[in-house]
Amino acid sequence: MKPDRITLRQIRMPLVHFFETSFGRTYTRDIILVEVQSGGASGWGEVTAGENPFYNEEWTGSAWTILHDYAAPRVLGKELASANDVYSLTAHIRGHNMARGALETAVWDLEACLAGAPLWRQIGGGARREIPCGVSIGIQDSVEQLFEKIETELAAGYQRIKIKIKPGWDIDVVRRVRERFPSIKLMADANSAYTLADAAHLKQLDDFYLMMIEQPLSHDDIIDHAELQAQLSTPICLDECIRTPRHAEQAIKLRACGIINIKLGRVAGFRQAKRVHDIAQAAGIPVWCGGMLEAGIGRAHNIALATLPNFVLPGDVSASKRYWKRDIVCPPVETTVRGTIEIREQAGFGYELDRDFIQSITAREESIG
Repeated sequence: MKPDRITLRQIRMPLVHFFETSFGRTYTRDIILVEVQSGGASGWGEVTAGENPFYNEEWTGSAWTILHDYAAPRVLGKELASANDVYSLTAHIRGHNMARGALETAVWDLEACLAGAPLWRQIGGGARREIPCGVSIGIQDSVEQLFEKIETELAAGYQRIKIKIKPGWDIDVVRRVRERFPSIKLMADANSAYTLADAAHLKQLDDFYLMMIEQPLSHDDIIDHAELQAQLSTPICLDECIRTPRHAEQAIKLRACGIINIKLGRVAGFRQAKRVHDIAQAAGIPVWCGGMLEAGIGRAHNIALATLPNFVLPGDVSASKRYWKRDIVCPPVETTVRGTIEIREQAGFGYELDRDFIQSITAREESIG
């Protein structure tokens, strides 16, 4: 492959319902789409960064600059033996994994399209024909509203429920959820809302037989998580602090977690995600695919990733209609009554683009090359 044109598009999509975490509410997503062209074919990627630098240091505005000024020029016009080469070409850019990952995943999609193969096969996946799905439910205005959300998702067949927690919305809420739903697979995600000083408080969550507590401490911490995990019987799942395969190795060595959440953008794309997967698998640590309120392209990439063998826990990959009145892919991503998504055989990421809709919601667009 030799990428001869890279096009950036920033789209704006309102969510069906607000999504709240410990660092705020989101009502509308501003998403950058990356199209890489070569030999008359196109591959597409999606920047998973939020609108503000709250999950990590990246946001939509920074991602546009990094892609336009730094990452895209380093890939444009280069002869690529495979999509694996993209990471090395941008590796000297410190951080900004979500911007770099969108470019890398677009090249993987391009490679799959040129090969006439589904993306999941191109990355070495295919361990399962359908992936188990869970949902992430944000902080609600009331516990009763949370109950309604959970009931809706269980009725739709989802296999695991994740609820967001923060100080003041944690122990009592989880207790009430567990009392109402005694047998569901339940986990709590803190998005770095606590410190090690809260260990005794967090230990109360051991009473509710949760699958895991996700990233309770600082977004860049591994050591304190190791100390906290030693005090809890509930497995800690690490998310924000696992940005590289090396971080995964360190966390496992320190026994800082029992589970790892892999997000494509957070680790800079498929190449690094596969390495984290392999490290965890070798250590007997299960992984699952996390979500970042993706539109259809990012959602399809997550489906491909989740076909790797160690993705044994239900991920946050769910149906398009949970977030969007209209998605940017056709057909929209759908789940089965079993709470799974069946993988598709079409070349590339497996779905058609709704180009007219994409054009109608594009706020800015620029091509390089």
